[in-house]
Amino acid sequence: MSAFFKFLCRKCSLVLIFMLFLQFTLAQQFDQLNALLKSNEKNLGKLHTVVVQKGGKNIFLKETEEMKLKTPAPIGHASAWLSAALVMTFIDQNKLSLDDPIAKFIPAFKKNMKGYITVRHCLTQTTGLDADAAGIMKVAQKNKYANLDEEAEFYATKKIIVDNPGDAFSFSNVGLNILGKVMEIISKKSFDRLAAERIFRPAGMRTASFFNEDGNAPNPTSGATCSAFDYLNFMQMIMNKGMFNGKRVLSENAIQTLLTISFPDSRIRSTPENTRGFKYAMGTWVESQDENGKGIIYSSFGPLGSMAWYDMKKNYAGVVMLGDAQNNQQSILFNKIRSAIDGSIE
Repeated sequence: MSAFFKFLCRKCSLVLIFMLFLQFTLAQQFDQLNALLKSNEKNLGKLHTVVVQKGGKNIFLKETEEMKLKTPAPIGHASAWLSAALVMTFIDQNKLSLDDPIAKFIPAFKKNMKGYITVRHCLTQTTGLDADAAGIMKVAQKNKYANLDEEAEFYATKKIIVDNPGDAFSFSNVGLNILGKVMEIISKKSFDRLAAERIFRPAGMRTASFFNEDGNAPNPTSGATCSAFDYLNFMQMIMNKGMFNGKRVLSENAIQTLLTISFPDSRIRSTPENTRGFKYAMGTWVESQDENGKGIIYSSFGPLGSMAWYDMKKNYAGVVMLGDAQNNQQSILFNKIRSAIDGSIE
């Protein structure tokens, strides 16, 4: 055997040994997580997936026979981050400004003290429009309106102003669903088509959709379906400052805007129980901040069904999807799974 082939064989052997060592190390790294998933199989149900990515590489994957990592499922309020990013594509094209009043596009908002509501207020859930506490759970349901035009008209003519825009945070469908109609007006295209053309296809999200199967309006706040792998693609784009697979989806400025807390001192009128103490950027929760008020950990999730988060300090992202999530026990499991993942990553 020539010296070259001996060198090549030695090199291949070292690579193989390294890969086996890496797999063994990763398996040990997630021992606690694997034990938690195993011991809670009954509570998790048959429909769940978990994926963790660090430094652009998948370091933990878990799926079931009934729910694969590429299986689309309803993602609840995690939809809001997708819709907020879609709004940013219009801002990147100078077709929309954060400080544009909604009344510029929907004249009905000129009346009843609603003329001060802007795009920024809609993105940050600070419109000041009444959103009752029941809306916190209704946000996970499909849209009951025939179209977004009907929904926006309802908010313009039936909802009352209870706070000055920007003064109070109120978790609901209101802001982003109004913006869904604004984007339809500007583009003369349907919201679900816009999401597919501007976010899903560029980010390789083949299973993602806002299509409402019952024929009613799409729900920009909480009506998307998506697989765990595809939502991770979206977060890769966020982590890469708007780039995905070498192509730009959003500008760096758009990403920075999405992650900025516009109204850090706004009063909390209504918010889900498990988000108390968090701030809100645009479509995403800010769980922790540095000494300058800049976000460190961002998360996007609904009351039930899915959770996605991005830790800028540890440079990793995770997605957990529970297709059977219907009770409080599984909601608690979300937090345990999340804790086990975070404790496994340096």
